[in-house]
Amino acid sequence: MAADRLYLDHAATTPMLPEARVAMAAAMEGWANPSSPHADGRAARAMLEEARRRVAASLGWGGHVIFTSGASEAISIGLTRAKAGRIFTSPVEHDAVLRVTNDAQRLAVDGDGMVSLAPSGDAGFHGHDAMLAIQHVNNETGVIQPLDQLDRHGAILFADCAQSAGKLPLPNADMIAISAHKFGGPPGIGALLLRDLALIEPSGGQEQGYRPGTENLPAILAMAAALEAGTGWLDRAAALRARLDAGIEAAGGVIVARDAPRSPAIASYRMPGLSARAQLIQFDLQGISVSAGSACSSGSLKTSHVLGAMGWDDAAASEVVRVSFGPQTGDADIDRFLTVWTGMAAKARGYARR
Repeated sequence: MAADRLYLDHAATTPMLPEARVAMAAAMEGWANPSSPHADGRAARAMLEEARRRVAASLGWGGHVIFTSGASEAISIGLTRAKAGRIFTSPVEHDAVLRVTNDAQRLAVDGDGMVSLAPSGDAGFHGHDAMLAIQHVNNETGVIQPLDQLDRHGAILFADCAQSAGKLPLPNADMIAISAHKFGGPPGIGALLLRDLALIEPSGGQEQGYRPGTENLPAILAMAAALEAGTGWLDRAAALRARLDAGIEAAGGVIVARDAPRSPAIASYRMPGLSARAQLIQFDLQGISVSAGSACSSGSLKTSHVLGAMGWDDAAASEVVRVSFGPQTGDADIDRFLTVWTGMAAKARGYARR
C-alpha cells in the first residue's frame, strides 16, 4: 500500500504478512510437482503434507484438509458434492454460497442478521440428512453467528469461515471453507476442512481424489506460515472498533447490527444523507480505502442483499460503508478516518437542512 494511504478494507483482502512472503519466496526458489514419483517430487510431497498438518494444527482442526484455490471453490465443492438431502441456508450468506444454493430453503434472520433455525414459510428446520450452511462471520456486517449453540438436529453443518479463520476459534462444524488472503496469506489459495471425507463425492485427481489439479505448493506453504503468525492483534482491533463505534454514533451515524456479537475486525456504518457511492469517492480522494459491502459486488455498488434481509430499505442501505481492520491498524488510523467521516457527515446534515 502507498505510504500516504490508509487501508481499511481488510475484509476484502489483507496484505500478505512478512512470514507468508518469506515462506512463499523460499518455496518459489525450488519446488516440484508433489505428484511426481522422483526424489524432487517426493520432497515436494513431504512439504505439502507437512503444510497440511501445520494448517490443521494452527486452526485446531482434527479432520481432513483439502487445499483449494480459495473459499469460493471450497464452498462450491462442499455444497454441490455433499452427500446430503435438502440444504438450509440464510439470506445473508456470501454470494459464493447463494450462487450454488438456488434451491435451498432460506432461514429467517432478525434485524441484527442473526439466523433462526425456523425457515421462512416452512413448519421448521428438520435435520435427518439435511445440510445447514451458515456463515460464521458475515463479510459485510461482522456479525458472528453462534454456530456452536445451534440445535441442528443432527444435520451436517457447513460453515463459511472466510472472515473468521485465522482470527477466531473455528466452530464445531462438519465442513469449513477458508481463504488465505483474508488472514495474511497469498491470494488464490484456501481449503475445505472436512470432518469425514465421506461427506462429499470424490472427483478424482489430486488432494486425495477430491480436488483435481496440481497443488500450489508455494502458496500453501505461505498460508501455513500466515496462520502460524498468530492473532495477537485482535484484542487491539476490538478496542479500535469500540472507539470507532463511539465516534460514529457521536457524529450522528448508525452502527449496523450494533447489538449483535461482531468480529473485532469488521464494522459497517450508515451516514444519513450521503450515499455510499459518494462516501467512497470522498474517502478515496482523502487517501482512505473502505468499501460498500462485499468486494465481490461493490464494483457495481448494488444494494446489499445482507442489509435487505435484515429489514433495511434501499435508501438506508445505500448509505452504508464497511470498515475493516488488519494487524497494522492503529489509533492514529481511527482518528484519521473519524476526522474525515465527521466532516462528511456534518456537510450531509447541512445539505439536508437546506
